[in-house]
Amino acid sequence: MSGRREASPLRALPRRRLLARLALGWERLWPALWPPLGVVGLFLLVALLGLPLLLPSWLRPFLTFFFLLAAIYAGIRGFRGLSVPRPAEADRRLEAASGLAHRPLAALADRPAGNDPVALAVWEAHRRRASASIQSLRVGLPRPGLAKRDPIALRAGLGLALGAALVVAGAEAPERLRRALVPEFGLAVAAPGLRLEAWVTPPAYTNAAPIFLDLAGGEVTVPQGSRLQVALSGGSGGAPELQLGAEATPFRALDAQSWAAEARLDQGARMAIRRGGSEVAGWSLTVQADQPPTARFTDAPARAQRGLALRLPWQAADDWGLAGVVAEFRLAARPQAPAHAIDINLPSVQPREATGIAGPDLSAHPWAGLEVEVQLLARDGAGQEGRSDPARVTLPERAFTHPVAVALITLRKALSLDPTARREARAELDRLSGAPEAFEHDTTTFLALRSARHRLQRDQRPQAVDEVQELMWETALALEEGRADRTARALEQARAELREALEQQLREQAEREQAEQQDRTPEQAQEQERQAQEQRAETDRRIQELRDAIRQHLEALAERLQQENAEAMTTDPQNRLMDRRDLERRTDRMRDANREQRPQDAERELAELEEMLRALEEGRTPQNEAAERNRQQRQRGQQQMGVVQDMVRRQTQMLDSGHRRAEAETQRQEAERRARQLQNRAPWSRPPQQPEPPAAQPNPAEAETRTEAAREAMTQRALRRALGEVMQQFGDLTGEIPAPLGRADQAMREAQEALAQGGDARTPQQTAIRELQEGGRQMAQQMQRQFGQGEPGEGEGEGEGEGEMFGQGQGEGGQEGGQENAQGQGPGRDPLGRRSREAPGAQDNGSDTRVPDEAELLRTRRIQEELRKRGAERTRPQEELDYIDRLLRRF
Repeated sequence: MSGRREASPLRALPRRRLLARLALGWERLWPALWPPLGVVGLFLLVALLGLPLLLPSWLRPFLTFFFLLAAIYAGIRGFRGLSVPRPAEADRRLEAASGLAHRPLAALADRPAGNDPVALAVWEAHRRRASASIQSLRVGLPRPGLAKRDPIALRAGLGLALGAALVVAGAEAPERLRRALVPEFGLAVAAPGLRLEAWVTPPAYTNAAPIFLDLAGGEVTVPQGSRLQVALSGGSGGAPELQLGAEATPFRALDAQSWAAEARLDQGARMAIRRGGSEVAGWSLTVQADQPPTARFTDAPARAQRGLALRLPWQAADDWGLAGVVAEFRLAARPQAPAHAIDINLPSVQPREATGIAGPDLSAHPWAGLEVEVQLLARDGAGQEGRSDPARVTLPERAFTHPVAVALITLRKALSLDPTARREARAELDRLSGAPEAFEHDTTTFLALRSARHRLQRDQRPQAVDEVQELMWETALALEEGRADRTARALEQARAELREALEQQLREQAEREQAEQQDRTPEQAQEQERQAQEQRAETDRRIQELRDAIRQHLEALAERLQQENAEAMTTDPQNRLMDRRDLERRTDRMRDANREQRPQDAERELAELEEMLRALEEGRTPQNEAAERNRQQRQRGQQQMGVVQDMVRRQTQMLDSGHRRAEAETQRQEAERRARQLQNRAPWSRPPQQPEPPAAQPNPAEAETRTEAAREAMTQRALRRALGEVMQQFGDLTGEIPAPLGRADQAMREAQEALAQGGDARTPQQTAIRELQEGGRQMAQQMQRQFGQGEPGEGEGEGEGEGEMFGQGQGEGGQEGGQENAQGQGPGRDPLGRRSREAPGAQDNGSDTRVPDEAELLRTRRIQEELRKRGAERTRPQEELDYIDRLLRRF
């Protein structure tokens, strides 16, 4: 038993000695392997970072050979003096690792020299103690001792650098290693990072989008006069050149690795970009020539059926769009005279084809009553002109009955035919002024005749004839019409000029608002502000001219009333005085609105002023005026509520778009999160069958989402501005603005700011919809309280259409006699049963409707809110969502 116990530790001794020899071998081998492995690691780091690719191809093999020599030299130095561990050295390592003293393993192998029994017994006891001590024999971990040779841990830094370089190289790691190891003598390798962009910008007058050229080449058709722009960066081979046909143009250098070139394309040719003797890209360009515009008369020019206008049916076309159409008139009897041109308004901005009928009134022109030759002149954006075939027509002229007026008009036409016949004209003027009884001894007429006569004698300028003809025309009109008619014409002209100035101011204001959204230099901003001040000053002058014309016309009307014993018009002077004060207040408000940059309000005041002037001329009584004003105010209120209804619909569409955009953004973020998780994984940890994720590229969906949000921010801004105008107009109409409209304006402002910042605007948009609906309901109630149900003959339920705009049903009072019309089946009715403007005898859009009671309003409002809430749940079936949209559109 004792022999077996002693033999058990010795049985494991050979295996432990083998492990000890292996540990000793690793401790000697690893310090010898580290220098050449460090050189190899340094070479891998340089290769993975792509540094050899920056060297010429002939120099890369020398770099590889240098690293090879360095690795061999380090290996020779490391393996010098390396020996295999002996068994005795393994025993010493075991004894040292186990902490055994007196070398027990050597004692187990030793034998006594003699045969003394006492000595043998002592030796046997010593062997047993040695066998017992080696039962806990350990090999221990290898300790190569690199820390002493590398105290600053360069090996750890090299390992971290290799890992980072491998992540940076990614999928290109094998290719970089191959190109660093394999020599590439005589191979032309395209330098990485080469980027080429080429596009063609058509002329501005074409309104065409830029054309981006395919780098693969092909055929491209561009408008004549387009600008070609090419940008090239990266690569190798020196500066490139642009070859357009037989002409070669070098690129201009932007920096050390970037070049650009431009060229004007006036004719088709083969275009190529060459660099280093080779062609980088090439295209076949076909230039589309800009054809001149065409113009023609669709029918022969003639006098209009009514009035003194001339009817000119015209048609014009151009391949890229018309810039303008002009009608030129030349006197047939004197073709060498300067032509008289009249601009013809186009139906839109730069239409490619336009047709219309111009109706200029040339009865006041000196050529009226004479035969002229008219020709159409069309221009395009490139400055090309196209002319129609000339047509002859006699200009309409006004008929005069006063004998002196007839003589003046005849003399005026004679001067048009022969401007040199001044002597004959002076003789005729002397004859007319010599018979003052023909014009009732009117001093003004006598002075005008003598002034025209002496001007023809003393002023030898060619323009003097035109000035005399204008004086003859004014004198003839004064004789034919009288003062009231003259002031009426002057008033009409002042009104037309003021309206034109206001329209021009509105157009310039819209252009400035568009320019504010773009980048402007301080000089451009100052120039635009200067132009705006000049336009406001011009409008102020037109307002003052209108005010003077109104004053003169009222004085002329008073004189005519006195002459006719006030039989033709209202005789109440107090009412006339009130009308005059009201007219002056209107002009004051127009001036204030113009100075405060509110041309819309000034234009509205002008429209109301024109209506007052028409009422004054027609002699309507104050009672009729009040009834007419009340009806117009009701109609204006209904139109404003219709605008609020349209705002609710537009705001709902924007809310739906916000829901769709939020869902798309959620899906996109989820896809990006998965892509980032996949990209953050190390290349060696990815499954073999899973390809490495591609590099991050711009997301077209994200860019489109940002563009749509910016576009909706502009739409939201327009809606808010329209709501402000409705609030101001309704406040002017009723004197009170519903509070929900103010809260809706605040919600729209928050939605606009959220959309401009790319955020979520759904919550303020929902608030705006609710407040708009409540504001519309309060507007209907306020209209009902202030203006009542309308006149007895206008139909029952004046305000019913106002409530129905916001989903409010009919009450019992509106059913009598109107069942068919309530269903939209009667003639002249819209789908909601209201009388349309085209209906026979219809004077008001809501003349047969009424405002529902409070219970109906609340019930309809709940139904409408429930429909909108369900319509916002996009998880519902598409058929149900379409049905809900149809229900909401009905209101």
